[in-house]
Amino acid sequence: MAVIGAGSWGTAVANLLANKGYSVHLWARDTSVVEAIRETGRHPKYLKDIDVHENIAPTVDLEEAIGPAHVVVMATPSHAMRDIAIKAKGLILGNKKVVSLAKGVEQNSLKRMSQVLEEMLAPEMQNKIAVLSGPNHAEEVSKYIPSATVISSRSKSVAEELQNVFMTPFFRVYTNPDLVGVELGGATKNVIAIAAGISDGLGYGDNTKASLITRGLAEMIRLGLAMGADVRTFAGLAGMGDLVVTCMSKHSRNRGVGEMLGKGMTLDQITGEMSMVAEGIKTAGAIRDMAKEHNVYMPITELVTEVLHEGKNPFACVSELMMRGAVEEIRGLSWETE
Repeated sequence: MAVIGAGSWGTAVANLLANKGYSVHLWARDTSVVEAIRETGRHPKYLKDIDVHENIAPTVDLEEAIGPAHVVVMATPSHAMRDIAIKAKGLILGNKKVVSLAKGVEQNSLKRMSQVLEEMLAPEMQNKIAVLSGPNHAEEVSKYIPSATVISSRSKSVAEELQNVFMTPFFRVYTNPDLVGVELGGATKNVIAIAAGISDGLGYGDNTKASLITRGLAEMIRLGLAMGADVRTFAGLAGMGDLVVTCMSKHSRNRGVGEMLGKGMTLDQITGEMSMVAEGIKTAGAIRDMAKEHNVYMPITELVTEVLHEGKNPFACVSELMMRGAVEEIRGLSWETE
C-alpha cells in the first residue's frame, strides 16, 4: 500500500492498513517528518501520542512509495491533489487502485477530487478511482474507536475490493455507487461546520446549531440533486453522518475555524496559528460558485463565504438568516386543505 500525504488522516489510515498486515509506504513532502518517524516511531506534528506501525516505511520518494503498491491512497488536501497527481501520473498504472481521502472541491475548475484524478491520471485508470468519506476523525480512528465510512467508485468491483482492504473490526466500510453525492457530502459539510463553529463562537446554543445542521443539510441536498446525486446518500454516512460529527466534534478543524471567527479573530490570524488544513476555508467559495452555476439557493454557504473572504461580520449573518422571507420547510408537500 502507498499513502500519499502524512497529515493526521493519512497517518491514521496508514496505521489502519499496517495493522491489517499490509506493507505500507507513507509519503511525506517534509524530510524532517520522515526522519522523525524513522528515529522515534512517532509523527512529530500529528497524532503525537500514537505509535507509527512497524509495517510503515516513511519516504519522500514518490516512486519508492507508489512503485510496488497495489493501492494508492491520496491523502493530500484538495488544493494539492492536481499537483501530486501530475507528479504521480507515470507511476499510477496497470492494476493499481486509487483512493482519494480529500474532502474538497478544486477552486478554479470546480471539479471534485475524482474528476481531478480522472483528468490527470492515465486513461486506463478511469474506472479504478474511488473515494473514501464519512464521519472519521483521525484522532479516533487511530485509537481504534468504532467508526464507519463509505467507499464510492464508478466500478462496483473496485468499490468492493477496497471495502475489503479497509474493513477492520473497528472500522466498518460500506459501498455506495453515488460518487457525486459522496464527494459533495464530504465537501459541503465542511462549510456548514464553519457556520456551526461561528454559532459556538458567538455564544449561541444547541437550538441554533441544530437549526444550522438541518438547514445546512437542505442546502447540501439541493446542490447534490442539481448535480445528479441521489438524495439517499445525504441521509447516510457521507452526508448526515459526516455533517453531524464535523459540526459537533472538538476534533473538527472546520468547526474550530468558525468558532474563532465568531470570537472575533480574522482569517489571517486563524490560519497563522493552524498547522493542519481546514478544507472548508478554500472550499466555501468553490461551493458558492457551484451553487450559482446550477442556480441553487445556499444562503448559509453564501454567508460563510462572505465572512471568510469578504470581511463580513459574523453577527450580521444571524440577522440575515433569521429575517429572510417566510417559506415552507419542504417544498412540494401537499396540504389536506388550502
